[in-house]
Amino acid sequence: MHNKTLSELSEMLHKGEITSVELTRHFLDRIKTHNTELNAFISVCEESALAQAAAADEQLKNKTAGKLTGIPMAHKDIFCTKGVRTSCASKMLDSFVAPYDATVVEKIAASGMVMLGKTNMDEFAMGSSNETSYYGPVKNPWDTDRVPGGSSGGSAAAVAARLAPIATGTDTGGSIRQPSSLCNLTGLKPTYGRISRYGMIAFASSLDQAGPMAANAEDAALLMNAMSGFDERDSTSVEREVPDYTATLNDSLEGLRIGLPKEYFGEGLDPQVAATIETAIKEFEKLGATIKEISLPNTHLAVPTYYVVAPAECSSNLSRMDGVRFGHRAENPKDLQDLYQRSRSEGFGAEVKRRIMIGTYVLSAGYYDAYYLKAQQCRRLISDEFQQAFNEVDVIMGPTAPTTAFKLGEKTNDPVAMYLADIYTISTNLAGLPGMSIPAGFAEGLPTGLQIIGNYFDEGRLLNIAHRYQQVTDWHKQVPKAFA
Repeated sequence: MHNKTLSELSEMLHKGEITSVELTRHFLDRIKTHNTELNAFISVCEESALAQAAAADEQLKNKTAGKLTGIPMAHKDIFCTKGVRTSCASKMLDSFVAPYDATVVEKIAASGMVMLGKTNMDEFAMGSSNETSYYGPVKNPWDTDRVPGGSSGGSAAAVAARLAPIATGTDTGGSIRQPSSLCNLTGLKPTYGRISRYGMIAFASSLDQAGPMAANAEDAALLMNAMSGFDERDSTSVEREVPDYTATLNDSLEGLRIGLPKEYFGEGLDPQVAATIETAIKEFEKLGATIKEISLPNTHLAVPTYYVVAPAECSSNLSRMDGVRFGHRAENPKDLQDLYQRSRSEGFGAEVKRRIMIGTYVLSAGYYDAYYLKAQQCRRLISDEFQQAFNEVDVIMGPTAPTTAFKLGEKTNDPVAMYLADIYTISTNLAGLPGMSIPAGFAEGLPTGLQIIGNYFDEGRLLNIAHRYQQVTDWHKQVPKAFA
């Protein structure tokens, strides 16, 4: 049951072969059995999930149900959910219960899906390994001594272990794609502005974007149909018609021009990961695509640029969490300064504090021009470079991550090594482009991911390319043996 696609589950529900309540109980039982080992969920909403499932069964019975009605799913704990704790995996928000739903939550609920619970993540989405969570690290289902990637590691582990058929994630510098690569999933970061950020707790407002984390491209397309669209409550939301992402899944790839940036295949890329990517590229040639080497010479600027821009925005966004209005509040403060100081130092973890301090520094009067302004200029160079590349090719491909999943604790004392885990994904966030990771094979028994980057609002094409690849390969069907 748990290895079926969303389309297969939908068909079973509509034919009456299973009820949504039965399906929801099945996944809730799997969460009870396996979550202690993986730590993928922060909150499990059993009572409300079963109530939503019962309502879905009524719709199915009355023939008013949609394609996704009655199918369970999970939300990353960065999305506000009315009446349910929204913690962002931080002590600061451990007791915060949102008074409203994020637009993404609202839209998915309107499609009739059932929320199983909220998944674990890096604190305030800051991390590449899901080890900075206040609730402890998430474990990779393929090897529980290893990280699942971050920051959407809880969603990745939950879907990879089939504790949920599909989940939402967010991607600020690779936080959907990198864990998808490390956990053998299909993860899509849409174009900036394609999906509303209203009610999604902000880390870096010009970079954050929500997207689906799924077993395959068709499932991701179905959730994209539900999630996408203009939202007047979000000033960065783009008013643009949403296509049916499932309609073009089977389009031919004949004549597709694929660009391979030479900078993505150089020093730092694990040779075995490189081999799986090269094998995947050959499959696209068989499907009619042509391959061309391209250059993105400013790729080396992506990490330093990101780690000026993102901390600057996080410093600003997290300033509202001061112990006064909501969130953690220090006990018995002596005065206002003591309240601010102790509430923030007690409420935030080490990585969040590090980024707040970096961000405050680069925004300070003496350093703004030297760091923040310069980083924004580099960001424009990176964006322009992609546009030049898209004059020559239709999509860009390469590895999602330089290595397979690394051991828990391996990089926690070396922030720079941790930051470099996102070296291939960060550029697309800086440019606001859509990118996705799809399963491309295994290196020493661990999953690797192929990254596909498209031009603005090319999500349909990316999903089509991924789907056609998945029709001729079965990497996406591989499940960790312990959770099969």
